[in-house]
Amino acid sequence: MKILVINSGSSSIKFQLIDMTDESVLAAGLVERIGDKDGFIQCTLRPETTEKEIVVLRENIADHQSGMRMVVDILIDSDTGIIPDREAIRGIGHRVVHGGEVFYEPTLITDDVLEVIEKNIPLAPLHNPPNLDGIRVAMELFPVAEQVAVFDTAFHQSIPPYAYHYALPYKFYEEQRIRRYGFHGTSHKYVAAECARLMDRPLAELNLITIHLGNGCSMTAIKNGRSVDTTLGLTPLEGLVMGTRSGDVDPAVHAFLARNCDMDIEEIDTMLNRDSGLKGLCGMNDMRDIHAAIAQGSERARLALDVQTYRNRKYIGAYMAVLGRVDAIVFTAGIGENDAVVRARTVDGLEPFGILLDAAANDHRVREPSLLSRVDSRVQIWCIPTNEELAIARDVKSVLG
Repeated sequence: MKILVINSGSSSIKFQLIDMTDESVLAAGLVERIGDKDGFIQCTLRPETTEKEIVVLRENIADHQSGMRMVVDILIDSDTGIIPDREAIRGIGHRVVHGGEVFYEPTLITDDVLEVIEKNIPLAPLHNPPNLDGIRVAMELFPVAEQVAVFDTAFHQSIPPYAYHYALPYKFYEEQRIRRYGFHGTSHKYVAAECARLMDRPLAELNLITIHLGNGCSMTAIKNGRSVDTTLGLTPLEGLVMGTRSGDVDPAVHAFLARNCDMDIEEIDTMLNRDSGLKGLCGMNDMRDIHAAIAQGSERARLALDVQTYRNRKYIGAYMAVLGRVDAIVFTAGIGENDAVVRARTVDGLEPFGILLDAAANDHRVREPSLLSRVDSRVQIWCIPTNEELAIARDVKSVLG
């Protein structure tokens, strides 16, 4: 069974074609600058083999449909031999950011499902519209394939009401569905399952803290295999310090800025999402640049690292209290997999709680699942590379049976 995974953004499309007989990647790539005359497509064919080939196109890409047509042409080109025709693709998995309170699991896409995704646009105005565009284009280009939506929020639908409610007037939940939803669910679900496999224990018996650290960051408390709390909230802004997002701030900051800095609500929202976090603290949101600046003596870069890793550590403590017993802590995503300093600083000082990092095991970039804790650590520390595309493909396969 061949499954195409699509992650459609406002001006981009990420994709992977996976052969589910052995979960091998047949093709992977990115369509960028949709709607721009300087459009760009890069597709890597057979990336896991010695026959690896990279195809690059630079031309005007008018819309998502044009971009996907170009991708399809690459995949079915007789010279590439990836697939003979469109009918070779049995299922298509779509990453959809927000499923609201309706979707608890991967869902076969119908007109009713499309209608609900559209109704959730106010909850994710930047993400759900391009996700819908990707679905509609795929339905047109692949009329035979089954289309499946996999929701970022679905894994967190097991969070209990006392953890997802905000202490606002209840009418805002009833009328606007304002609550904690959480995101990065596909990533947290994937690494939790991988951790259980590596520990050779049923996921349903494990309590885990999974830490997704990239440009966007989140942490999830998993009790007996189910998400019971997560740091991202109504939007992907709450919680940990991120590349350009602030994470937790006093809600009164908004009114203070409006009164004293003559900023309107749109300016404040843009600032908190695009100009805050690591970037706001030191002018850089790439952790590699921050480490280089620290080496050159930059105090603001050091402050940014301190603030981020302190926030990480504080949330670990909070989630230990939520879970009562923690079997493992799992790092993943770009920073989590590649930055030994951030991992070490995040768990530094937690030794009294039985969290003991093996400095030698931690001192490298992680390319495959690695146990980073000492043998005498009561809580195991893992770094497990995330694979959201494979997770989505597995979900599609399970839906299609």
